[in-house]
Amino acid sequence: MTLSEELQWRGFVNQTTYKDLKVLDGQPINFYWGVDPSADSMQIGNLAAAMMVKAFIKHGHRPVLLVGGATGLIGDPDGKTEERQLISAEEIERNKQAIVEQYKSIFRGLDFDIVDNYDWFKDMRFLEFLRDTGKHVPMRQMLGREFVESRLSENGAGISYAEFSYVLIQAYDFLWLNQNKGVTLQVAGADQWGNSIAGVDLIRRKTGNQTHVYSAPLVVDDSTGRKFGKSEGGAVWLDSKKTSPTKFFQFWITAPDLSVEKYLKIFTEYNKDQVDDIMQQQTANPGSRYAQHMLATAVTELIHGQVATETAQAVTEILTGQKQLSVDTEESLITSLRQEIPSIKSVPNAELASVLVETNLASSKTEARKLINGNAISINNQKTQAETLSHSDFVGGRLLIRRGKAFKDSALVEL
Repeated sequence: MTLSEELQWRGFVNQTTYKDLKVLDGQPINFYWGVDPSADSMQIGNLAAAMMVKAFIKHGHRPVLLVGGATGLIGDPDGKTEERQLISAEEIERNKQAIVEQYKSIFRGLDFDIVDNYDWFKDMRFLEFLRDTGKHVPMRQMLGREFVESRLSENGAGISYAEFSYVLIQAYDFLWLNQNKGVTLQVAGADQWGNSIAGVDLIRRKTGNQTHVYSAPLVVDDSTGRKFGKSEGGAVWLDSKKTSPTKFFQFWITAPDLSVEKYLKIFTEYNKDQVDDIMQQQTANPGSRYAQHMLATAVTELIHGQVATETAQAVTEILTGQKQLSVDTEESLITSLRQEIPSIKSVPNAELASVLVETNLASSKTEARKLINGNAISINNQKTQAETLSHSDFVGGRLLIRRGKAFKDSALVEL
């Protein structure tokens, strides 16, 4: 499968300045992709673009991975209805290092170059930038940006000169990389199209060189219509301290049937034959959620490694009743359970309603009793309407209590 064919098959085709994608099947191209250090971790929305970048690399194209130390000091205003809060230089520095480490992890085993745009902006003089770069950027182009018109409208929040200039700074990145790294292509998500095109236009006006942009569509959750990567608790991060490997695994294992094939193509490196085989097995036995299992395993291993993935899977199996707590349950799994769900100390004969309140599975004893009488409470995956815990409920000094069917509504009770 050629790169142009693979991009089509994986769903990575959106807008591009190329007239024919088959040009990507030819000679190696120097290209770049960038992430601003607005946080100390990428999210899974960034991961989608990263997987597209991996496809370019594996087909022979040469990547420059940019971390936006300079652009991060301003913050991209596109898509924002109000002015961003500035991040301190110290925080930007910490965030940069974290993004660089994630680059190294995601693209391990591949050849790539990492650059920081702060390196070419830190010593630049303001008047020099205005004369040599700003002179080549027409105001009509900048004022025509949708987010600028919105912010400057009667009901808009307004826009500062700093945020207004963001597109000019990013455009200069493309110019610098074209002149110093031979970069002729920027790849990006659909939301970066306007900023990327500004770079193409600046390069053409200033040097006469022809460059290109290739963008991938933003991933949308088919079941909600929302931008992909937002869970009930917020964004799904790649950093294990922000989203644990278990929660990360569970995000993918709960992918809706409607979307799982799309996610397999975008977020894994399974080839077409492998995805077709996975989906055939899924169709033959939908209840097995085989496709979700293969998706969750592949993506979690990519980001967190095999050991963390195996632990995440084992914890999830306990929470979903596929595996029972036993006297032989490894302490490492118990430790992970404590990190994922509420955990309390109790005693035999404790009032069940009180335990539900203490573990936040009920807001009050009144609600707890309604749940118990409504057959909504399980102990070790067995429905119960008991008023108290009994000694026999504890296995190896522990029991798992759940409200309803969702594994997130569980708690660990220990003697």
